[in-house]
Amino acid sequence: MGMTLGEKIIARAAGVSSVKPNDIHTVTLDRMMSNDGTTHLTVDMYHNKLKNPRIADKDKVVFIMDHNVPAENPKTAEAHKKMRNFAKENGIKLYEGQGVCHQIMMEDYVCPGELIFGADSHTTTYGALGAFGTGVGCTDFLYAMTTGTSWVMVPETLRFNLHGQLREGVYARDLILTIIGDIGANGANYKIMEFAGDGASNLSIDERIVLCNLTVEAGAKAGIVEPDEKVVAYCKERGRKAEFMFKSDEDAQFAAVYDYDLSKIEPVVVRPDFVDNFDTLANVSKEKIAIDQAFVGSCNNGRLCDLRAAAEVVKGKKIADTVRFIVAPASNEVYIEALKEGVITTLMEAGAMIMNANCSVCWGSCQGVIGENEVLISTGTRNFKGRSGHPSSKVYMASAATVAASAVAGYITGVESVK
Repeated sequence: MGMTLGEKIIARAAGVSSVKPNDIHTVTLDRMMSNDGTTHLTVDMYHNKLKNPRIADKDKVVFIMDHNVPAENPKTAEAHKKMRNFAKENGIKLYEGQGVCHQIMMEDYVCPGELIFGADSHTTTYGALGAFGTGVGCTDFLYAMTTGTSWVMVPETLRFNLHGQLREGVYARDLILTIIGDIGANGANYKIMEFAGDGASNLSIDERIVLCNLTVEAGAKAGIVEPDEKVVAYCKERGRKAEFMFKSDEDAQFAAVYDYDLSKIEPVVVRPDFVDNFDTLANVSKEKIAIDQAFVGSCNNGRLCDLRAAAEVVKGKKIADTVRFIVAPASNEVYIEALKEGVITTLMEAGAMIMNANCSVCWGSCQGVIGENEVLISTGTRNFKGRSGHPSSKVYMASAATVAASAVAGYITGVESVK
């Protein structure tokens, strides 16, 4: 029996010829990433719980500060200091103030066929380059960092065959939110979501990032797009080699197979307080739901294409007086390119506040926190109660273009209404 793409990656990491769902294997990890959300806890356990601890391979470990950067209080400052000191003592590469962890990993590290652990749930992002990225807690991360290994129970795979192309004004974010709305927030629990077909090939690497990043919101262990020549080109441009270009075998077994015609996907809005509380923009816009804040950024939608889409909508216009519009580029690389192109200028002239490259409003613990009963429309990853501020606040999710249009109008609406 053949293997799926994800199964082949696990088999390579386990050093075996084949695996099947529910097998448990010891695997050698290609890379490990931890951010400032929990690294200080990992460091404490390293010093207090282990006898004669050591880092198995410092070159496989990356620390990235992105959640609360710069520090907003003494407690965070102390956590950052602990992270800096540990990285320096152990020769671990540390990024501070350079962007969101998953964006940096995509820009500088991820290669197809790799098995990567990240101490952050949205590590599924790395599947955009044909890698198996999955989030783990700080205890599992500590074991991985000190041994270079871990264990994996092989997940079943859900296959999503994508066909055709997205229409103008429809984005990869609309697609993945539609899929999550269809299968539900538990629809892929501990499964791999694999994307393939001509429609997947038509998507850019940035669009594939959007898909894989949000697969965890359906409960997925990993999200992976079948790698192709675009992946090879992306890696080559960044000085990396696309060595393990795995694809599912024709006789691979899938837990379920779904088909999506991309031309039929519509702009969507996800209502509070769950990521699968899906509706179409056409329906939601009829209600003219007033907003207090709009946000473009996060590991899902803070790339150059998203900033461009937002800038195109607000160009020559002004943000509504009742709205705070916050934009956070996903990395300094994105920020610099957006500056060169004049995208940042266009956004600022319209009234947007530009943050440094970090998690910002999506994390909701320092920058752009929303208050009691306030309404946010966001390109962030989650809309749970209290995700971006007060527990009584409401978070709607949509594409960068819809968020920008809503910021101009003062209520949730599409681009056509503000032209």
